[in-house]
Amino acid sequence: MKQLSCVSLAILAAISTAAMAQEPIQIIEPAKITAPKKVELGKMLFFEPRLSKSGFISCNSCHNLSLGGVDALPTSIGHNWQQGPINSPTVLNAEYGLAQFWDGRAKDLQAQAGGPIANPGEMGYTHELAVLTVNSMPAYQERFAAIYGKDAVNIDNITDAIAEFEKTLVTPNSPFDLYLQGDKSAISAEVKSGYQLFKDKGCTSCHNGPAVGGTMYMKMGLVKPFHTKNPAQGRKAVTGNEADKFVFKVPTLRNIELTYPYFHDGATWTLEEAVNTMAEIQLGQELTAAETKEMVAFLKSLTGEQPQIVLPILPPSNANTPRPVPFAD
Repeated sequence: MKQLSCVSLAILAAISTAAMAQEPIQIIEPAKITAPKKVELGKMLFFEPRLSKSGFISCNSCHNLSLGGVDALPTSIGHNWQQGPINSPTVLNAEYGLAQFWDGRAKDLQAQAGGPIANPGEMGYTHELAVLTVNSMPAYQERFAAIYGKDAVNIDNITDAIAEFEKTLVTPNSPFDLYLQGDKSAISAEVKSGYQLFKDKGCTSCHNGPAVGGTMYMKMGLVKPFHTKNPAQGRKAVTGNEADKFVFKVPTLRNIELTYPYFHDGATWTLEEAVNTMAEIQLGQELTAAETKEMVAFLKSLTGEQPQIVLPILPPSNANTPRPVPFAD
């Protein structure tokens, strides 16, 4: 009897796995940490404001882990209160993306981590000064040496550690994940209708996979023009090809209820408006009020468990640490 139960369970598990494989959306797996010391160092650096010229801006400033991995602003605030050129994407589940930034100019999380540090409109520093700052503190020297070896404080290792931490910022066990894993009571009938609508309308052609997006580029305004004052050119800024104008990386829809305002220009503040805009300009369709409500209910079911972060205690500056310049150009 016990053997039969085990066989039955195995068959049910196989059927469930096959059913999941047929869905355009897959579950988000919990983080598997294989290098805990590197992750802890990366967390320190993620929250380290002294990687900026002002000594005030850290990675967490624009990718606030208390706000769904974003700053909840249309465009971010950079050094000396400069207005950023584009909406800050969430860092949560970013590892699933085919590339980083809206225009995909960074191939991975490590390449992305180095960009804002040296961008005069963001953290306003240089890689050389960032290395000098970190290397001035014995506590950082010891951690880098233990992980990377002697004289290991350099920009490649700084960004490698940050990326290793960011890989752990996944959000598993959303109600929709539990539903995909076989718990049919994890979501409501309204959410199930919204998901079916999401598939029937063609949304899954772009928003699929574990992150429900992030795996392809698509023109913003495929059927009808997207009207915005934002000057971003999308992939054209990377490739130089006119055909890539207004082509952006498809964003993840995971935790989308937390990552407002929406789109690359950050001008849309509600999911209802975002859903209707996408239906119109990408699919050439108009949703009813009931359909919009169901679709939004489905999107909210994609909110997963948020990373539980214990803030790191950073080492103190000393006489050798470059001084912050918060109010200089």
